[in-house]
Amino acid sequence: MYLKLVKPITDVTLAAVMLFLSIPLLLLVALCLAVANKGKILFKQQRPGLHGKPFYLYKFKTMADLTNAEGELLPDEERMTKVGSWIRKTSLDELPQLYNVLRGELSLVGPRPLLMEYLPLYNEEQARRHHVKPGITGWAQINGRNAISWEQKFALDVWYVQHQSFKTDALILYRTFRKVWSGAGVNSEGFATVPKFTGETTIA
Repeated sequence: MYLKLVKPITDVTLAAVMLFLSIPLLLLVALCLAVANKGKILFKQQRPGLHGKPFYLYKFKTMADLTNAEGELLPDEERMTKVGSWIRKTSLDELPQLYNVLRGELSLVGPRPLLMEYLPLYNEEQARRHHVKPGITGWAQINGRNAISWEQKFALDVWYVQHQSFKTDALILYRTFRKVWSGAGVNSEGFATVPKFTGETTIA
């Protein structure tokens, strides 16, 4: 009952309310980014959804499009703007994903949608994270976020797939707000965001 009916209705209802209440904040962030990024406000990227089906994820753009002599993007830490760093630390860059929730592509709670290029790198156990709809926040996000290893993150994602419930989702949402308030775990040590997954980790 919860997973098939209550959770989808709750997702859409809460996303609509949160989106409406955050309109002034959305406009303020958009204005700041328009100045910092020379008019570029949103970041759009294809990500894997339920069962790996691709969809376009929306976020506020926190990095400049700086490239090297070969036209390749510079490392994240060199492209992160001061405004973008603050927006990422406060997780305001995630607000546009409420639109993805309204479209039914994301849930408020679920494993974070990663890169499409990671799909063939998962082992059988890791791939189970795609058995549920991805979310804006999840069990891994409140238990270390980007400060933990890929191995730990995937283990937490799989745990969530096996233990979905109203109580678990409510706990995750509550602890997410506490994490956002403190800004804990936004970055991995030595990285502006998180190093790429190479497929070399395993889950015991």
